[in-house]
Amino acid sequence: MAAPRRDEPYRQVLQIGGAVIQVDIRIGQGSLRNEDIVAWVRRATEAVAVYYGRFPVQRARVIVNQNEDKDESIHGTTWGDVQGVQGLTRMRLGSAVTKADLEEDWTITHELVHMALSSLPDESHWLEEGIATYVEPIARAQANQLPVEQVWAGMVRGMPEGEPRPGDKGLERTHTWGRTYWGGAMFCLVADVQIRKTTGNRKGLQDALQAIVAAQGTIDTEWPLSRVLDTGDRATGTTVLVDLYRKWKDAPIVVDLDQLWQQLGVRVGSRGIELDANAPLVSTRRAMTSPPKQR
Repeated sequence: MAAPRRDEPYRQVLQIGGAVIQVDIRIGQGSLRNEDIVAWVRRATEAVAVYYGRFPVQRARVIVNQNEDKDESIHGTTWGDVQGVQGLTRMRLGSAVTKADLEEDWTITHELVHMALSSLPDESHWLEEGIATYVEPIARAQANQLPVEQVWAGMVRGMPEGEPRPGDKGLERTHTWGRTYWGGAMFCLVADVQIRKTTGNRKGLQDALQAIVAAQGTIDTEWPLSRVLDTGDRATGTTVLVDLYRKWKDAPIVVDLDQLWQQLGVRVGSRGIELDANAPLVSTRRAMTSPPKQR
Protein backbone atom coordinates (compact mmCIF):
# COMPACT_ATOMS: atom_id res chain seq x y z
CA MET A 1 0.00 0.00 0.00
CA ALA A 2 1.34 3.41 -0.94
CA ALA A 3 2.13 5.83 1.88
CA PRO A 4 -0.34 8.75 2.20
CA ARG A 5 0.69 12.00 0.58
CA ARG A 6 1.91 14.66 3.01
CA ASP A 7 -0.91 17.01 2.10
CA GLU A 8 -3.63 14.40 2.66
CA PRO A 9 -5.58 14.48 5.94
CA TYR A 10 -4.30 12.18 8.66
CA ARG A 11 -6.41 11.06 11.62
CA GLN A 12 -5.59 9.32 14.88
CA VAL A 13 -7.74 8.75 17.95
CA LEU A 14 -6.16 8.95 21.40
CA GLN A 15 -7.64 7.62 24.61
CA ILE A 16 -6.15 9.48 27.56
CA GLY A 17 -7.44 10.36 31.01
CA GLY A 18 -10.88 8.88 30.41
CA ALA A 19 -11.35 10.85 27.19
CA VAL A 20 -11.43 10.14 23.49
CA ILE A 21 -9.47 12.76 21.55
CA GLN A 22 -9.70 12.78 17.77
CA VAL A 23 -6.60 14.31 16.16
CA ASP A 24 -6.91 15.53 12.56
CA ILE A 25 -3.73 16.68 10.83
CA ARG A 26 -3.01 18.28 7.50
CA ILE A 27 0.56 19.31 6.74
CA GLY A 28 2.18 19.80 3.39
CA GLN A 29 5.68 21.17 3.80
CA GLY A 30 8.55 21.41 6.24
CA SER A 31 10.24 18.70 8.30
CA LEU A 32 7.34 17.68 10.54
CA ARG A 33 5.83 14.22 10.35
CA ASN A 34 2.32 13.29 11.40
CA GLU A 35 3.83 11.18 14.20
CA ASP A 36 5.61 14.25 15.62
CA ILE A 37 2.32 16.13 15.83
CA VAL A 38 0.47 13.21 17.43
CA ALA A 39 3.21 12.94 20.07
CA TRP A 40 2.90 16.70 20.72
CA VAL A 41 -0.86 16.44 21.21
CA ARG A 42 -0.41 13.37 23.41
CA ARG A 43 2.07 15.12 25.73
CA ALA A 44 -0.23 18.11 26.20
CA THR A 45 -3.26 15.90 26.79
CA GLU A 46 -1.39 13.84 29.38
CA ALA A 47 -0.23 16.97 31.23
CA VAL A 48 -3.78 18.32 31.46
CA ALA A 49 -5.06 14.92 32.60
CA VAL A 50 -2.41 14.77 35.36
CA TYR A 51 -3.34 18.21 36.69
CA TYR A 52 -7.10 17.63 36.70
CA GLY A 53 -6.96 13.96 37.64
CA ARG A 54 -8.62 13.16 34.30
CA PHE A 55 -9.01 14.88 30.97
CA PRO A 56 -11.69 17.56 31.50
CA VAL A 57 -14.14 16.42 28.80
CA GLN A 58 -14.99 12.95 27.54
CA ARG A 59 -14.88 13.79 23.84
CA ALA A 60 -12.52 16.29 22.24
CA ARG A 61 -11.08 17.05 18.86
CA VAL A 62 -7.77 18.67 17.91
CA ILE A 63 -7.31 19.95 14.35
CA VAL A 64 -3.77 20.79 13.28
CA ASN A 65 -3.18 22.67 10.04
CA GLN A 66 -0.03 24.10 8.54
CA ASN A 67 -0.28 27.64 7.25
CA GLU A 68 1.74 29.25 4.48
CA ASP A 69 3.83 31.43 6.80
CA LYS A 70 7.46 30.41 6.52
CA ASP A 71 8.11 30.85 10.23
CA GLU A 72 8.02 28.97 13.52
CA SER A 73 4.69 30.36 14.73
CA ILE A 74 2.29 28.18 16.74
CA HIS A 75 -1.22 29.53 17.36
CA GLY A 76 -4.34 27.95 18.79
CA THR A 77 -8.01 28.59 19.52
CA THR A 78 -10.44 26.50 21.55
CA TRP A 79 -14.24 26.36 21.54
CA GLY A 80 -16.87 24.37 23.40
CA ASP A 81 -19.70 22.20 22.04
CA VAL A 82 -18.73 22.27 18.37
CA GLN A 83 -19.25 19.65 15.68
CA GLY A 84 -20.52 17.03 18.11
CA VAL A 85 -17.62 17.22 20.57
CA GLN A 86 -17.40 18.94 23.94
CA GLY A 87 -14.13 20.69 23.17
CA LEU A 88 -12.53 21.62 19.84
CA THR A 89 -9.00 22.99 19.57
CA ARG A 90 -7.61 24.25 16.27
CA MET A 91 -3.82 24.63 16.06
CA ARG A 92 -2.02 26.46 13.23
CA LEU A 93 1.66 25.84 12.58
CA GLY A 94 4.10 27.87 10.51
CA SER A 95 5.83 25.81 7.84
CA ALA A 96 9.22 26.20 9.57
CA VAL A 97 8.07 24.60 12.85
CA THR A 98 10.24 21.61 13.75
CA LYS A 99 9.90 18.61 16.01
CA ALA A 100 12.16 20.39 18.52
CA ASP A 101 9.82 23.40 18.50
CA LEU A 102 6.88 21.14 19.34
CA GLU A 103 8.80 19.48 22.16
CA GLU A 104 9.32 22.89 23.81
CA ASP A 105 5.90 24.31 23.01
CA TRP A 106 3.46 25.48 25.68
CA THR A 107 0.67 26.73 23.41
CA ILE A 108 -1.29 23.52 22.94
CA THR A 109 -1.28 22.77 26.67
CA HIS A 110 -2.65 26.28 27.30
CA GLU A 111 -5.41 25.64 24.77
CA LEU A 112 -6.40 22.26 26.20
CA VAL A 113 -6.63 23.73 29.72
CA HIS A 114 -9.41 25.93 28.36
CA MET A 115 -11.56 22.80 28.08
CA ALA A 116 -11.58 22.56 31.90
CA LEU A 117 -13.60 25.73 32.50
CA SER A 118 -17.10 26.80 31.55
CA SER A 119 -17.47 29.49 28.90
CA LEU A 120 -17.85 32.70 30.88
CA PRO A 121 -19.34 36.11 30.02
CA ASP A 122 -17.04 38.47 28.10
CA GLU A 123 -16.20 40.58 31.14
CA SER A 124 -14.85 37.46 32.88
CA HIS A 125 -12.58 36.40 30.02
CA TRP A 126 -9.64 37.22 32.33
CA LEU A 127 -10.36 34.12 34.41
CA GLU A 128 -10.48 31.83 31.37
CA GLU A 129 -7.11 33.08 30.12
CA GLY A 130 -5.68 33.50 33.61
CA ILE A 131 -6.31 29.86 34.55
CA ALA A 132 -4.88 28.62 31.25
CA THR A 133 -1.78 30.80 31.68
CA TYR A 134 -1.25 29.74 35.30
CA VAL A 135 -2.06 26.03 35.01
CA GLU A 136 -0.15 25.30 31.79
CA PRO A 137 3.42 25.30 33.19
CA ILE A 138 2.36 23.66 36.47
CA ALA A 139 0.58 20.86 34.61
CA ARG A 140 3.66 20.27 32.48
CA ALA A 141 5.87 20.17 35.59
CA GLN A 142 3.54 17.72 37.33
CA ALA A 143 3.74 15.50 34.25
CA ASN A 144 7.56 15.69 34.29
CA GLN A 145 7.60 17.63 31.03
CA LEU A 146 9.05 20.89 32.40
CA PRO A 147 11.68 21.57 35.08
CA VAL A 148 10.26 23.29 38.16
CA GLU A 149 12.80 26.10 37.80
CA GLN A 150 11.33 26.93 34.41
CA VAL A 151 7.84 27.16 35.92
CA TRP A 152 8.99 29.83 38.34
CA ALA A 153 11.20 31.57 35.79
CA GLY A 154 8.15 32.05 33.58
CA MET A 155 6.09 33.38 36.45
CA VAL A 156 8.78 35.78 37.64
CA ARG A 157 9.12 37.07 34.09
CA GLY A 158 5.42 37.20 33.25
CA MET A 159 3.52 38.20 36.40
CA PRO A 160 4.61 41.88 36.30
CA GLU A 161 2.71 42.12 32.98
CA GLY A 162 -0.47 41.60 34.98
CA GLU A 163 0.01 44.53 37.36
CA PRO A 164 -2.49 47.39 36.95
CA ARG A 165 -1.40 50.39 34.92
CA PRO A 166 -2.62 53.99 35.35
CA GLY A 167 -6.34 54.17 34.71
CA ASP A 168 -6.93 50.52 35.55
CA LYS A 169 -10.46 49.75 36.78
CA GLY A 170 -10.06 46.15 37.94
CA LEU A 171 -10.07 42.80 36.15
CA GLU A 172 -13.72 42.94 35.10
CA ARG A 173 -13.40 46.39 33.55
CA THR A 174 -9.86 46.45 32.15
CA HIS A 175 -9.43 44.22 29.13
CA THR A 176 -5.84 44.76 28.05
CA TRP A 177 -3.67 41.79 27.06
CA GLY A 178 -1.56 42.03 30.21
CA ARG A 179 -4.48 42.22 32.62
CA THR A 180 -6.45 39.51 30.82
CA TYR A 181 -3.70 36.88 30.66
CA TRP A 182 -1.22 37.77 33.40
CA GLY A 183 -3.64 39.66 35.64
CA GLY A 184 -5.81 36.55 35.60
CA ALA A 185 -2.77 34.36 36.24
CA MET A 186 -1.76 36.56 39.17
CA PHE A 187 -5.26 36.16 40.62
CA CYS A 188 -4.73 32.38 40.40
CA LEU A 189 -1.28 32.55 42.00
CA VAL A 190 -2.48 34.65 44.93
CA ALA A 191 -5.56 32.45 45.33
CA ASP A 192 -3.43 29.30 45.32
CA VAL A 193 -1.13 30.64 48.04
CA GLN A 194 -4.00 31.93 50.17
CA ILE A 195 -5.95 28.66 49.93
CA ARG A 196 -2.86 26.74 51.02
CA LYS A 197 -2.22 29.13 53.92
CA THR A 198 -5.84 28.90 55.06
CA THR A 199 -5.96 25.09 54.88
CA GLY A 200 -2.50 24.34 56.26
CA ASN A 201 -1.40 23.30 52.76
CA ARG A 202 -4.03 20.54 52.61
CA LYS A 203 -5.85 22.18 49.70
CA GLY A 204 -4.90 24.42 46.81
CA LEU A 205 -6.31 26.00 43.67
CA GLN A 206 -5.87 22.65 41.95
CA ASP A 207 -8.52 21.14 44.22
CA ALA A 208 -10.91 23.98 43.37
CA LEU A 209 -10.37 23.57 39.63
CA GLN A 210 -10.74 19.80 39.80
CA ALA A 211 -14.05 20.27 41.61
CA ILE A 212 -15.33 22.56 38.85
CA VAL A 213 -14.55 19.87 36.28
CA ALA A 214 -16.17 17.20 38.47
CA ALA A 215 -19.33 19.35 38.57
CA GLN A 216 -19.22 19.44 34.74
CA GLY A 217 -18.33 23.12 34.60
CA THR A 218 -16.36 22.53 31.40
CA ILE A 219 -16.07 24.48 28.16
CA ASP A 220 -19.27 23.03 26.68
CA THR A 221 -21.34 24.77 29.37
CA GLU A 222 -22.12 28.39 30.20
CA TRP A 223 -21.97 29.08 33.92
CA PRO A 224 -22.16 32.46 35.63
CA LEU A 225 -18.85 33.38 37.27
CA SER A 226 -20.47 33.20 40.72
CA ARG A 227 -21.18 29.49 40.25
CA VAL A 228 -17.58 28.81 39.20
CA LEU A 229 -16.15 30.59 42.24
CA ASP A 230 -18.65 29.08 44.68
CA THR A 231 -17.96 25.57 43.39
CA GLY A 232 -14.22 26.07 43.80
CA ASP A 233 -14.55 27.51 47.29
CA ARG A 234 -16.76 24.66 48.49
CA ALA A 235 -14.10 22.18 47.42
CA THR A 236 -11.43 23.88 49.53
CA GLY A 237 -13.66 24.78 52.46
CA THR A 238 -12.69 28.45 52.12
CA THR A 239 -14.05 31.68 50.66
CA VAL A 240 -10.77 32.68 49.03
CA LEU A 241 -11.98 32.82 45.43
CA VAL A 242 -15.12 34.81 46.18
CA ASP A 243 -13.28 37.18 48.53
CA LEU A 244 -10.46 37.84 46.07
CA TYR A 245 -12.92 38.41 43.24
CA ARG A 246 -14.84 41.00 45.22
CA LYS A 247 -11.61 42.92 45.84
CA TRP A 248 -10.07 42.58 42.37
CA LYS A 249 -13.08 42.83 40.06
CA ASP A 250 -13.36 46.65 39.98
CA ALA A 251 -10.24 47.92 41.76
CA PRO A 252 -6.56 48.10 40.66
CA ILE A 253 -5.12 45.76 43.29
CA VAL A 254 -1.31 45.77 43.38
CA VAL A 255 0.51 42.61 44.50
CA ASP A 256 3.91 42.86 46.18
CA LEU A 257 5.50 40.27 43.93
CA ASP A 258 8.99 40.72 45.35
CA GLN A 259 7.73 39.84 48.82
CA LEU A 260 5.72 36.90 47.47
CA TRP A 261 8.75 35.47 45.67
CA GLN A 262 10.81 35.88 48.84
CA GLN A 263 8.19 34.05 50.90
CA LEU A 264 8.02 31.23 48.36
CA GLY A 265 11.81 31.06 48.06
CA VAL A 266 12.02 31.99 44.40
CA ARG A 267 14.89 34.26 43.47
CA VAL A 268 16.86 35.22 40.40
CA GLY A 269 20.52 34.24 40.74
CA SER A 270 23.53 34.57 38.50
CA ARG A 271 22.62 31.30 36.75
CA GLY A 272 18.89 31.81 36.59
CA ILE A 273 16.16 30.89 39.04
CA GLU A 274 17.29 29.59 42.43
CA LEU A 275 14.89 27.87 44.84
CA ASP A 276 15.45 28.47 48.56
CA ALA A 277 14.85 25.32 50.63
CA ASN A 278 14.54 27.40 53.82
CA ALA A 279 11.91 29.91 52.67
CA PRO A 280 8.84 30.43 54.89
CA LEU A 281 6.46 29.01 52.25
CA VAL A 282 8.75 26.35 50.81
CA SER A 283 6.21 23.57 51.49
CA THR A 284 3.56 25.61 49.67
CA ARG A 285 5.83 26.15 46.69
CA ARG A 286 6.71 22.48 46.45
CA ALA A 287 3.09 21.35 46.77
CA MET A 288 2.03 23.64 43.93
CA THR A 289 4.20 21.87 41.36
CA SER A 290 4.33 18.32 42.78
CA PRO A 291 2.24 15.59 41.12
CA PRO A 292 -0.87 14.86 43.21
CA LYS A 293 0.35 11.39 44.23
CA GLN A 294 3.47 12.92 45.80
CA ARG A 295 1.58 15.12 48.26
